[in-house]
Amino acid sequence: MKPTDLVLRDVHLPAAPTWWPPAPGWWVLAGVLALALLFLIVRHWRRRRRQRQWVRWFEQAADEPAPAAQVAAMSELLRRAARRVEPRADRLQGEDWLAFLDGGRTTAFSQGDGRLLLDGGYRPQVDADAVARLRDLARARFLQLMAGRR
Repeated sequence: MKPTDLVLRDVHLPAAPTWWPPAPGWWVLAGVLALALLFLIVRHWRRRRRQRQWVRWFEQAADEPAPAAQVAAMSELLRRAARRVEPRADRLQGEDWLAFLDGGRTTAFSQGDGRLLLDGGYRPQVDADAVARLRDLARARFLQLMAGRR
């Protein structure tokens, strides 16, 4: 056989790699993503649990038989929560206190149903509907203050 008679075969490429099992880097990435997702789920769950506890505190404390006592209890809760945001906020009086509760975003306390906080706890007769409206307003503001939002 002569060297010119040799039949050469073409280059054979190896088979394409399969998708399974993934490379170690993909396993690391999947683990990091799983941990991040778990962290976000736990954080959300704890935040919701804490908020439900705050609502329970508010409802238990504001669950007084007399409307005037309910207003006084709501005022006390708001003052306690205000200390979380501003240490001296619980010492504010009158219009300054209502302006603080408005937070610069609304006038619901200084010009609306929230004005009942000024003297509603000392009145002999308080409208139960006004107290119900105040309860909704105070609960929302209480949750904001407990969350540390001004």
